[in-house]
Amino acid sequence: MDKQELKTLVAQLLREMDTDAPTVQTATQELPDLTKLDLRQEYHVAEPADKDAFLRLKKKTPARLGLGRCGARYKTASMLRFRADHAAAQDSVFSLVPKDFYEKNDLPFVQTMCKDKDQYLTRPDLGRRFDEQAQAVIRQVCGQSPRVLLVIGDGLSSNAITANALDCAAAIRQGLKSFGIELGKSLFIQYARVGAMDHIGEITDAELICMLVGERPGLVTSESMSAYITYRPRPGIAESKRTVVSNIHRQGTPAVEAGAHIAELLKTMLEKKASGIDLR
Repeated sequence: MDKQELKTLVAQLLREMDTDAPTVQTATQELPDLTKLDLRQEYHVAEPADKDAFLRLKKKTPARLGLGRCGARYKTASMLRFRADHAAAQDSVFSLVPKDFYEKNDLPFVQTMCKDKDQYLTRPDLGRRFDEQAQAVIRQVCGQSPRVLLVIGDGLSSNAITANALDCAAAIRQGLKSFGIELGKSLFIQYARVGAMDHIGEITDAELICMLVGERPGLVTSESMSAYITYRPRPGIAESKRTVVSNIHRQGTPAVEAGAHIAELLKTMLEKKASGIDLR
């Protein structure tokens, strides 16, 4: 079977599985775009005892339930969707945030001591530190002893940052402004680990730092972002001293809603001079 015959066979199978699915154009066929389907509304078990009850359950979770089987294997549609979501997760990990993102949005750029993505993935320690040139940029942009710093790091998901960071940051700024707290410029950090905020804290003597960072993508979404907030961050600080707002994405907590919540948290932390478990 040659390549063209294989394409024709796959196209035929997909049409038979779901003729109502959204389609994408190829050179010779129209194929269903399985990534556009909402898994919470899809149920592929043949002859279910109570399909409606299971669909009600599925609407409460993005977990892969009711995928169906063909013998001992998943059905073709379920397997293709798994592969598509897995590919999206990999792309988000290995791709970089486009230059336009930080250049057009007036976000000064700094890079950790990682030289490239491979080193970032294999040397987490280098993603927590900056060389002398980057330190000079941080001092120039952030100043000395700022009350609150908001920084954006690519982390393990470029998609999370491009999809959520700007809206979330804008909501944080607006919320803090309503409390009478002004923010300076925000940095964009390439090859950033969460601990990079600790080195920034040491460099600037910032009282409170909030980092928006892309989280490790999974099969539900490649766009999940988190906010890590630390009072008086320093290298070696315990992870329990951080407060985290996670699952910031379209199917979780929307970016604007998360930003408003984070602004209130920042205000409370400044008042109580604590973060993480100390806040309680």
